[in-house]
Amino acid sequence: MHGFVNRSHELGELNAVLADDHGDALVISVCVIAGTAGAGKTSLALRWAHQVRDRFPDGQLYVNLRGYDPGEPVTAGAALHGFLTALGVRPDSVPQDLDSAAALYRSLLADRRLLVVLDNAASVGQVRPLLPGGAGSLTVVTSRSRLSGLAVRDGARRLTLGTLPQAEAVALLRAVTAGYRPEDDPDLLAELAGLCARLPLALRIAAERAASHPHMRLDDLIADLRDESALWDALSTGDDGDAEAVRTVFAWSYRALPEQAARLFRLLGLHPGPEFGLQAAAALAALAVPRTRQLLDSLVGAHLLEQTGHDRYEFHDLLRAYATDQAHHEEPPHLRDGALRRVLTWYLHTADAAQSRLNPAEAHLPLTGSAPDLDIRPTVFADYDAALDWSEREHMNLVQAVRSAATAGLDQLAWQLAAVFWNARSSTAPLADWMAVGEIALEAARRSGAPDGEAQLLTSLGMDHARINDFAESLRCHRRALELRRGTGDRLGEADSLNLIGLVHLRRRQLVQAADHFTQAIARFREEGSDHWAATALSNLATAHYNAGRLPEASAVAREALEAHRALDNQRGVGNLLRLGSCLQLEQGELDEALRSAQQALAIASALRDQRLEAYWLLALADAQHTHARSADALISYQRSAALHRRLANRSREALAWYGAGNTYHGLGRGTEAAHFHRQAAATHHELGDAWNEALALDGLGRALAATGDAGAAAPHWAEALRLLDGYDDPRAMATREDIRRRIGA
Repeated sequence: MHGFVNRSHELGELNAVLADDHGDALVISVCVIAGTAGAGKTSLALRWAHQVRDRFPDGQLYVNLRGYDPGEPVTAGAALHGFLTALGVRPDSVPQDLDSAAALYRSLLADRRLLVVLDNAASVGQVRPLLPGGAGSLTVVTSRSRLSGLAVRDGARRLTLGTLPQAEAVALLRAVTAGYRPEDDPDLLAELAGLCARLPLALRIAAERAASHPHMRLDDLIADLRDESALWDALSTGDDGDAEAVRTVFAWSYRALPEQAARLFRLLGLHPGPEFGLQAAAALAALAVPRTRQLLDSLVGAHLLEQTGHDRYEFHDLLRAYATDQAHHEEPPHLRDGALRRVLTWYLHTADAAQSRLNPAEAHLPLTGSAPDLDIRPTVFADYDAALDWSEREHMNLVQAVRSAATAGLDQLAWQLAAVFWNARSSTAPLADWMAVGEIALEAARRSGAPDGEAQLLTSLGMDHARINDFAESLRCHRRALELRRGTGDRLGEADSLNLIGLVHLRRRQLVQAADHFTQAIARFREEGSDHWAATALSNLATAHYNAGRLPEASAVAREALEAHRALDNQRGVGNLLRLGSCLQLEQGELDEALRSAQQALAIASALRDQRLEAYWLLALADAQHTHARSADALISYQRSAALHRRLANRSREALAWYGAGNTYHGLGRGTEAAHFHRQAAATHHELGDAWNEALALDGLGRALAATGDAGAAAPHWAEALRLLDGYDDPRAMATREDIRRRIGA
């Protein structure tokens, strides 16, 4: 138990909350004095969580919110993303919207008994979306703030964690130095503990210093510490004695480091994030990897750094702040700038290498500058999995790298980092993280006078806005990207923008505009020899024709696109066209073929482990099952599609599943259930501003009500459906209007 802190009193208070099924308290707020909790595995909250794990049979969730880190704290959205994946939600199925993610989190925990530890929180707003809400789970929040809002609004029980009693502080010093020094005088140990303000983090560092100098008298060590304390007293305001004690011990330990280790320590304060790998540290310091590892080991031994895994290291937030401060005081500006540029360049080139594995169809950005010098080269990834592991591990560092570059005025690095990062981004990454720095990078590209970079970032932002159903902003981004690409003569980029604008029109059911943009994109892709993207745009054109009810044209284009995707061995493209083919076959009366095509598409989605595709393609399977009079199977498929889309926060497609369920219940002669599902679908589409699908759902509602004998109630819904359809002039819309008029006449 090296460095063990006995805090039995506070542990007893925490245990008291658990008594009687943890009483009325579902949240415990632990207010921690800076430096009290120390670092590593000995924090009180984690020790207590380990002790009571048997009281929470469904497990424990932990996140360090980094509320007081010099960099950006962990957002509630990012923490929810980690919790949901830990609870079994596929990373690509985590809702991007904070409210939807929080709702899914609470629903998953509703019937479970878990312990949730939210460590190092800065604010109530950071914490509240992470509270389970159910009666079975308990949340422990640690913070240096009182977080009064948790007590007032959420019924949290506050426990204030102070400094160690003198006897326990002395015991900690003895535990760390035992076996390294002769028995020290208890009074001197008490004096040393007092100089450390009896704070575990400071005590641990001071004890490590004493242990590493076994032949130095303790009173001499104390004299050194008093000298540092006098220096800090002269420089500080004296408003926070505990903080000054911590900084004094930091300085004492830092000044004992060999010069190279001290230089690495302060340069690490410039790293974009608190956690980093060996190669990034080597690039930062411009040292060879073996030497960097030796120096990192010495920092870990001095308790100035924590090793979290193989060649992975992390700062305590107070130590990181101290290292940053030392870098600004001791490193000349040009050396600080050089170190930051080296590590950011290393991240840029390594992300570019990851893109080669993760997104090989995307063109590589011509990178300016060179890879870092000496032995530090960008990582080369053996395969897809290795690149994905790196991308997931370095996600937050890459986000912060963009911010750091922009703040330092390194605009070209900032926009290139964001652009390459988008193509190397893991599917597990929260969408909001990149969108935030994408806007920062866009401004950097404009300041740099880089229209190609501006266009690429606008394209990425446009695609992300479309994923969260913000079609107006998506269209604005893509149109501006198209202008820039035409201005620079980028024909392939122009084709890309045309295709993406077409997709936004397709989602908004502006089918003539969609088809026009797809046709232009196909021609330009073919001119540029881009077979992959030409086949993709062909698939989109086939969908536009199908949605308009132009079935012969849709069938011909779909066959051409399917052949192209099969020749390219593009399984996603093949699966999407099998889904579309199923819809076409269904309308053409080829029922067996429609069912078979939908089943083949679902097999591809399963093999790709892609729940977004599975959720959408299930709608085609359910439609085919319904038409085959396999109503029970159809209802199961609609239900699964609705559940997956709810998890994905795609309310539009969830409502499409409800609409399909309503049609199936109508076919079974169960008008009441049919009306219920059509009402739900109509209300959702109305809220989303989707006039077309709202009209279809209202038509279904009218049919369901008429089937129950209430034709009078059906008529207003049909009339509203006709009003909504009035703006559409494609063959499918005209046929739908005629069907509704016939029903009204009947």
